[in-house]
Amino acid sequence: MPHPHRELYHAFVDQGLDTWLARLPEQLASGLDRQRYGDLPAWDKAVAKLPALPETREVTLDADTVSVELALSDSQRRQCENLLRKLMPWRKGPYRLAGIHIDTEWRSDWKWQRLVPHLADLRSRRVLDVGGGSGYHAWRMAGAGAAFVLVIDPSPRFFYQFQAVRHFVGDADGGRTHFLPVGIEEVPERLAFFDTVFSMGVLYHRPAPLEHLQQLKDALRPGGELVLETLVVEGDATTVLLPGERYAAMPNVYFLPSSAALCQWLERCGFSNVRVVDEAVTSSDEQRSTDWMTFQSLADFLDPDDPTRTREGYPAPRRAVVIANRPQ
Repeated sequence: MPHPHRELYHAFVDQGLDTWLARLPEQLASGLDRQRYGDLPAWDKAVAKLPALPETREVTLDADTVSVELALSDSQRRQCENLLRKLMPWRKGPYRLAGIHIDTEWRSDWKWQRLVPHLADLRSRRVLDVGGGSGYHAWRMAGAGAAFVLVIDPSPRFFYQFQAVRHFVGDADGGRTHFLPVGIEEVPERLAFFDTVFSMGVLYHRPAPLEHLQQLKDALRPGGELVLETLVVEGDATTVLLPGERYAAMPNVYFLPSSAALCQWLERCGFSNVRVVDEAVTSSDEQRSTDWMTFQSLADFLDPDDPTRTREGYPAPRRAVVIANRPQ
């Protein structure tokens, strides 16, 4: 497998991201700091030990399960599964790699099914996936024909999960899909580069949500499209929930607006053509514990006597997808 950093540098050169290119060495060193992340050497070793794979493979990036079918011996398949399990928990998927089904916590394909009918055609577009986790949606974006997909997420575990999947996918995507272990604040200001920017499951973790929306807007070219998915509550344009120390057992949850309030926020930040394309309560079939994510999940965080409430007494998780444009 080509070295991921080398491929990332080449992609930035090809895309003309010269200003950002100069920052890559520092960003990679910080995002993959072995002193800061004690488990990082073990994750690095697990990916490095994945066996060489046959060139002949069938890669599917445009179906619900991101899959790679290839011939492995039973011992190779066991080795691969053991190494992939060292990267647990797997949160976003599903994947099927050489007959190994990675049943992730989230049925991320359900989210994709809900939003994809409303997207601008991704063919030939340059796409940024903010907080993209292991990269499941990024592979789906590549499968939809995007010319360049960049996942940014500050979690090094997700970086190594992505590289593990890359090991199986190989160059079947034409080298169009990449991962940089940084947050949105590391994207150069006023970049105005991407045709489509996704931010899914990020906004409610930001103590300054309007700043996050502005950062997303700055990454878009004029006329580009924002796809925003976040937790919301029912209510009118003045309704915003500010939970206490935890919400559904999650720390660092700040503002949960109504969809109407969220649309108003986007308009205040200068977005146009703002529209809610999906809104639904999250079910415990969509987010749940599995053999690949063995910790507690959504069902454990709801009131056992009233599943319409979290165990802290707040409304149960409800998510909306809002699409908007940066004006020309």
